[in-house]
Amino acid sequence: MPGAVVILLIAFVVIFISSALKIIRPYEKGLVERLGKYNRTEEPGLVFIIPMIEILRRVDMREQVIDVPPQDVITKDNVLVTVDAVIYFQVTDPVRVVYNVSNFSLAALKLAQTNLRNVIGDLELDQTLTSRERINEQLRRVLDEATDKWGVKITRVEIQKIDPPKDITDAMSKQMKAEREKRAMILEAEGIRQSAILKADGEKQAAILTAEGKAEAIKRVADAQKYEIETVYNAIHSGRPTNDLIAIKYLEALTKIAEGKATKIFLPLETAGILGSIAGISELFREIKKGEGAAENE
Repeated sequence: MPGAVVILLIAFVVIFISSALKIIRPYEKGLVERLGKYNRTEEPGLVFIIPMIEILRRVDMREQVIDVPPQDVITKDNVLVTVDAVIYFQVTDPVRVVYNVSNFSLAALKLAQTNLRNVIGDLELDQTLTSRERINEQLRRVLDEATDKWGVKITRVEIQKIDPPKDITDAMSKQMKAEREKRAMILEAEGIRQSAILKADGEKQAAILTAEGKAEAIKRVADAQKYEIETVYNAIHSGRPTNDLIAIKYLEALTKIAEGKATKIFLPLETAGILGSIAGISELFREIKKGEGAAENE
């Protein structure tokens, strides 16, 4: 009989210790209730509680996800679209998430569905399809404000897909095709325009360069002629020619001009002096001829 008592006592001690010692994992926190009332919060590790007087509730503190099933939502322009999303959340206060809401996952799901209808209902179809980031942020902010009293932080909300009706999808596909063709035609026309502009600029620059080349050539010819005239002029004046020599050269020039087809001769301004020199030369020729005739008579 005493041996049976000892065995029962040992069994009782083992059961008591196993019931009193609890292990809380690193990603959890423990809420200890004593006689049905919240007593304390335990950190991860080995925890001792009083069996049958205290109980331990474990709360997962990791980030978790709630899948919002697809649902039909009507946009502002009365188009029915199918939308589904996922919600990421993390518990920040284990006490409030346990005692302020009975089923947080279900409450968050229903809250997300309701606010998703409200957010999508304020947007037209085009805005709904192109403003996914805006919808995500707006829905996250609304849910975060609503779940703050539950000790939960909504970290992000992601819209997985937005499916409009098939006829709307076909119309949008045709519209996108038309837009792409329009952009292609605009780009092609712009390319032709740029090509024409570049060609015209090239021809303009070529004409300008040709004109500048001709002008430069004429300028160089004129400079050469100027240099030639100045050289002859300086050579003549440095030799100090007499009126008789000038008259002889002038007669030679007249002879060359007479051999041409010209019908008019323009005389220089100083014609009187030159003609006087010519008259003197003629008188000199007559005297020479007279002398030669007298010599022959003798």
